[in-house]
Amino acid sequence: ALEGEKTFARDFPANSLGQNGPQSGNFRGPETRGDEAIAWPIRLQFYGRMPATRVSAPGWYRITLKDVRAINAESGSVWGTLRSGSCASNEPMLYPIGLVEATEKARDLTFDAWIRGDHMLELKPGDMTRKSAPTGASGGNVGYRGRDLEKQGFEGIALTSIRMERFYPNAERWEVRRNLFGENGRENLARWNEPTSDDAATLLGETILPFARRAFRRPVTAEDVAPYVELALREIEGKGKRLVDGLRVAYQAVLCSPRFLTFVEEPGPLDDHAVASRLSFMLWNSMPDAELRGLADKGKLRDGKTLHVQIDRLLDSPKSERFIASFTDQWLNLRDIEFTSPDRRLYPTFDPVVQDSMVAETRAFVRELVQSDRKITDIIQSDYAMLNERLARFYGLDDLAVEPGGGLQKVSLGKKNPRGGLITQGAVLKVTANGTTTSPVVRGVWVGERILGLEIPPPPADVPAVEPDIRGAVSIRDQLEKHRNSESCAACHLKIDPAGFALESFDPVGRWRTRYGSKKSSASVDPSGVTPDGAAFTGIDQWKKIYLARPEQITRGFARQLLTYATGAPMRFSDRAALDALAQKAGEKNFGTRAILHLAIDSEIFLTK
Repeated sequence: ALEGEKTFARDFPANSLGQNGPQSGNFRGPETRGDEAIAWPIRLQFYGRMPATRVSAPGWYRITLKDVRAINAESGSVWGTLRSGSCASNEPMLYPIGLVEATEKARDLTFDAWIRGDHMLELKPGDMTRKSAPTGASGGNVGYRGRDLEKQGFEGIALTSIRMERFYPNAERWEVRRNLFGENGRENLARWNEPTSDDAATLLGETILPFARRAFRRPVTAEDVAPYVELALREIEGKGKRLVDGLRVAYQAVLCSPRFLTFVEEPGPLDDHAVASRLSFMLWNSMPDAELRGLADKGKLRDGKTLHVQIDRLLDSPKSERFIASFTDQWLNLRDIEFTSPDRRLYPTFDPVVQDSMVAETRAFVRELVQSDRKITDIIQSDYAMLNERLARFYGLDDLAVEPGGGLQKVSLGKKNPRGGLITQGAVLKVTANGTTTSPVVRGVWVGERILGLEIPPPPADVPAVEPDIRGAVSIRDQLEKHRNSESCAACHLKIDPAGFALESFDPVGRWRTRYGSKKSSASVDPSGVTPDGAAFTGIDQWKKIYLARPEQITRGFARQLLTYATGAPMRFSDRAALDALAQKAGEKNFGTRAILHLAIDSEIFLTK
């Protein structure tokens, strides 16, 4: 335990990843041809699994796919997924690692991922717009003998080898040793294997003190840690254990303390240490670092200039990616992206590559808003989008200058492309649909609450939900007209429905449509409506134009979501004045998103319990 874990690094050549010849058993791996392993678009479950890559211990691994190249790349790229899992029917769950975009020019691709013990890698082409290859064998096997899938025109992903390295993203071994055993941990390491001694209490106290200081996120005294020292001594002396065993028990007690597990915040203005915790957990999803703790110790963090410098420092760190991911999960419901699976008969081209690209698109867009201080109304409409080649093709934007092999990239759209902005991105449109149909009510409530800052009460208990016609023969608008005739429903639907109607031009997987079904007899989409304050629109473009002229409202809606995320408490009626003041100040800064984030953190709502 004290020596740490040995370094793990292994190279897997192509001939260890697949086979070429007679297969025995339940083989579903890639083909080995020359010095390459090639994964083909075979739809068999767990196809592309590579048992040689099975890891014995859970942990973080850096995976490098060497010399990845595309075979028969029709659009310049061949898209696939890299996942980990047991790859067996008795444990079918697979965990995404990343998207693989193979190009005609070979290149190395590197991914970092947490892999569970006894799990292996699975590499599989995943573009459902391309034809699938037959298995070439009976039952659950795959075979390659006697056929040439490349000459038959199938797309494939080839690589020469895979390198897997165990790494520790949060701290190197020497840093862990220092954090656990103090600055002189290397010199004192042998002592921790010894039984108790006369100075055991002193050594334990000096070691537990800085650990508790970091865990509790505020200053602690020797008196504060005395109970933990006593607990450690009882473990050592009463049970004849080593010093390290006592230290382990003390650390367990520290990490079970409410002072570690919860925010310690007194009602009223927060002290500097509480501000440091809120700020760090908001922007880094982690405890305050040494710089934040040092400023808090000196009582300087609440100083306006210092606070803004620290906000920028945290946002400019790679750790702020945690904020982008966590905030978009909560604000935009991206954590529910897998809650429904689109009907493959209705949407056959939707695949895991598209879904993962949609999530990446939205997170990259929000990152661009914050890092470049883009105007907050870009949420409604922007002249740029974050797309990769596969996503642009799925959206029907083949004319855009999206570079194959460039991954997710910022692409110019022009001012009137309906794909501009956040609310018409695929991830948003998917999480607000059920995989089969769309509902203006569901999407309208989502836009009202998440974007426009409206407060929409829950529906009356005795009013049934409106179920769209899955056949597309009856317009959802016609069904809603009957529903809205009820007085108890009409008032809320005046606020809910307009945004939902405007988004009816997009189907459950985010593609543009003009009819509800593929047949000529299906109902036409009518995306027109009237906003709650009487502004009429004929479609999504005019709806966007209306709200582009209301940056104060978009600012308040965004700030509500941001502060709810940061404080863990929904905004109350008493917070309205502060939100209004924030929106007014944002106007002085051209409604920049990063500026709004600064204003939110510097507000009384954030700095007060």
